[in-house]
Amino acid sequence: MAVQQKFTPETWPSHPERFTEEGKHKFLGFWLFIAAETVLFASLFATYLALKDSVPANKDLPLAADIFGLPLAFLATMLLLTSSLTSVYAMYHMKNFDFKQMQFWLLVTVLLGLAFLILEIYEFNHYVHEYHFTFTGSAFGSAFYTLVGFHGAHVTFGLLWITTLMLRNSKRGLTLTNAPKFYIASLYWHFIDVVWVFIFTVVYLMGIVG
Repeated sequence: MAVQQKFTPETWPSHPERFTEEGKHKFLGFWLFIAAETVLFASLFATYLALKDSVPANKDLPLAADIFGLPLAFLATMLLLTSSLTSVYAMYHMKNFDFKQMQFWLLVTVLLGLAFLILEIYEFNHYVHEYHFTFTGSAFGSAFYTLVGFHGAHVTFGLLWITTLMLRNSKRGLTLTNAPKFYIASLYWHFIDVVWVFIFTVVYLMGIVG
């Protein structure tokens, strides 16, 4: 069968992620999943915008302009956008049948994503201890931690997904069976990055501007 065929860089198809019917079906399922995720994030963004100024008047609680710092958010953004670029490099090598280089760039992607998560955890801890900005303190806090934390959960899932693919296929090399899996995981990672760009703009930039 074509999936079990031994390939070389010369015989490897130019679009291995869509070469088989299974790969095409994975793409269809992925885009349906992304459509649902987009609706979910849109709802969270709408909720945040509606509640971002909702702080009890009788409590000394901070607003967005009081706590958000642009340097930290900008650093997180650069880490995630750079990880998206390294993911592109990985898929470039996947299409050129270079498994080792693909694995290397996916590892860099995972490390950058992990650095982003560590920075986000530090940010949450800083807000709680420095400003007493908690999930239950106000509607604003609930909306913020739900939106940004939900995105962080997606980053965690993406890291686990990519890492699992790397480990499971470390001895197998590239095949027409796992190529679509790597490519779809990369697309998911790009989706996470796009969502973060909106978070950076709507939550941090608009919050700092006030």
